[in-house]
Amino acid sequence: MKKRIGSYPRVRVEGGGRGVVSQAGSVLLVETVRKSGLDQAISTALAPWRKPRAVHDPGKVLLDVALAVALGGDCLADVAMLRAEPAMFGPVASDPTVSRLVDTLAAGGNRALTAIRQARAHSREHVWQLAGDTAPDADGQVTVDLDGVLVISHSDKQDAAATWKRTFGHHPLMGFVDHGTGGSGEPVAAVLRPGNAGSNTAADHITTAQLALAQLPKTYRRGRRTLVRTDSGGGTHEFVAWLAKRGRWLSYSVGMTITEQIHQAVLKVPTRAWTPAVEPGGEIRDGAWVAEIIGDCLKGWPKGMRLIVRKERPHPGAQLRITDADGLRLTCFATNTTDMPIAALELRHRRRARAEDRIRAARATGLRNLPLHDTAQNQIWLEIVQLALDLLAWMPMLALLGETRRWEPRRLRLRLFSAAAQIITTARRRRLRFASHWPWTDVITDALARLETLPNPG
Repeated sequence: MKKRIGSYPRVRVEGGGRGVVSQAGSVLLVETVRKSGLDQAISTALAPWRKPRAVHDPGKVLLDVALAVALGGDCLADVAMLRAEPAMFGPVASDPTVSRLVDTLAAGGNRALTAIRQARAHSREHVWQLAGDTAPDADGQVTVDLDGVLVISHSDKQDAAATWKRTFGHHPLMGFVDHGTGGSGEPVAAVLRPGNAGSNTAADHITTAQLALAQLPKTYRRGRRTLVRTDSGGGTHEFVAWLAKRGRWLSYSVGMTITEQIHQAVLKVPTRAWTPAVEPGGEIRDGAWVAEIIGDCLKGWPKGMRLIVRKERPHPGAQLRITDADGLRLTCFATNTTDMPIAALELRHRRRARAEDRIRAARATGLRNLPLHDTAQNQIWLEIVQLALDLLAWMPMLALLGETRRWEPRRLRLRLFSAAAQIITTARRRRLRFASHWPWTDVITDALARLETLPNPG
């Protein structure tokens, strides 16, 4: 008889092991917290909410939850994974203590939110200075993308409502700083809204833009070093006028809805006025053209606004809209930039699609659902999600190179953070010893070495 061979080796399982740390790769995030000064900044910011006899610092508690979310958690109780590894994360508060802090901060309203946001802005400026050539402002300009996110709710939470996609939940509006093709991006604003909030609500776009711009260093308040991009949800008179009033230091690239007036203007554009669209490498895009529209369709809009239209052959099987023309798909956007060719402006606006990648990363980092009931509590949760996303963006910016800088949260967790290690003590110092056979051990150790060379915050 033939011996039966299984597909996997059989191992015996027992408890009682010592000296092994799970999720040991998360030391990368812990070191990022330390080098960014985020622990000090948020501890100072939340000092007013610390009770006289409290054992746990509110800033540390909030950061612990953010670390748990960065590692894949989706509720407050997931901080237990940090509590199980005190050698890595230090003392971690109990679940009731975490819940009480969130309730306390929620009751603090805008004062608590402002404190958290100011701590993040302070640390962000420091991180960008440390990053140098890999910072998002390395080319002299920062791009902020605004976009809405639908968050599904499976219970009747406060402000949950039917959405425009016939689902039920909330409709936050978020802002992200784009890191360009060499990196990912980081969140700079998140405004919690009911599920039935409009996509083109000007007041919400203005609020989100204000929060996003407040996260940037003050040097970006002059010289048009900041670009705000939105889809057609931002294409309202009020929001564009708000952006135009800050035109001395702010550039914008805002998607616009193809109205009948714009449609008629497109039909009057002569063939010679259309310029071939370009790809990121500079090559001409086959089957796509751009042109600038002038005339009556600009009446009522801010002075200096330019309207640029793109027409392209639709993909096979694509459904044309009534506003398309001659079998070609039409899209348009408004901008106040005057020193670039229209093909380059259109390419710049098209890169706004990278915001969808940031939303996908946010959904994988605590934004798949809002775990709490009250709106004020879930707004604190949004701040926690942003803290987690900040760390997931800052760590690659400071410590990773090449392709690894573009890894999204799920890949970072699978390859780096989930790595186990043995903890040993030599010369009164604790060390993590990662397995030599793990394919990404060198990535982890090299990244830690780069973090160690960075100066500690003052």
